[in-house]
Amino acid sequence: MKRLIAIVTAALMLLVGLCACSEQESLKKITLSEVTHSVFYAPQYAAIALGYFEEEGLQVELVNGEGADKVMTSVISGQVDIGLAGPEASIYVYNEGKEDYAKVFAQLTACDGSFLVGREADSDFSYEKLKGTHVIAGRKGGVPYMTLEYLLGQHGVTPENTNLDNSIQFSMMGSSFASGVGDYVTLFEPTATEFELTGQGHILASIGEDSGEIPYTAYFANKSYMEENSDVISAFTRAIYKGQQYVANANAEDVANLIVDFFPDTDVSVLTKVVERYRDIGAWATDPVLEQDSFERLQDVMQSAGELDVRADYSEVVDTSFAKAAMS
Repeated sequence: MKRLIAIVTAALMLLVGLCACSEQESLKKITLSEVTHSVFYAPQYAAIALGYFEEEGLQVELVNGEGADKVMTSVISGQVDIGLAGPEASIYVYNEGKEDYAKVFAQLTACDGSFLVGREADSDFSYEKLKGTHVIAGRKGGVPYMTLEYLLGQHGVTPENTNLDNSIQFSMMGSSFASGVGDYVTLFEPTATEFELTGQGHILASIGEDSGEIPYTAYFANKSYMEENSDVISAFTRAIYKGQQYVANANAEDVANLIVDFFPDTDVSVLTKVVERYRDIGAWATDPVLEQDSFERLQDVMQSAGELDVRADYSEVVDTSFAKAAMS
């Protein structure tokens, strides 16, 4: 009898295992390259953690592209299927005249997600105080640098009277500041809050809150990939929309507990504070539609920075059909 029970138990375990394997094999595997790893992309991590991609038949491999230019290169070359970075990357590629360029299909964030960090606390901070200082500002031509330059210009701070350092790689900005380089730096979360908690710096301002709405990060894929895999793009966008809705409606602590596995070195209490901070500045888009007025504002910023000679046609660079369908 015991032997019979053991045989039946083993058979059941084998059956469960086979079912699990079968389910995994039925999922469409895709690779997603994100421009950096940040709580700024919480809706995406929520979608992964809550199984929204699996519900849509997708198995997502997430990789850190470490910069918009690298993400775009990996998408264009076919090394990854979908990229997450600033839409300016797609504008640049489109204006190069490539036939199979990367097209934007969903927006994730609605403003700049970086914070200005200084070496000393300043309760009376103003951007005018940056004149004549050394600011680690990010890669020239990228949205972080251009948004900062656009904002500072409104306060009379320009590359002519201030060292807006664009020589340091995005992934090295925090460590460079910590090692003594620069007077100020722009950092994403959770790095900005961690610097403050460890005494390595003090958050002085939110670049996103002060610069206003802009389509800061969005998803894109090669035009040919989107045409050949429209079902994948549709499923992906639906999962992202579910993640956006979850983050928009859940309390900050629940969101923090959900995404903590993506940030194993960050305490839940810190993540909760970061989620609250991003929510307060309206960092996350509540739906994936990248509207034309936001797209044109991005191009205004690019032109102001001297990085855009010819404006791109919104309808050529952005396809909102997948986002609108996901919401219907």
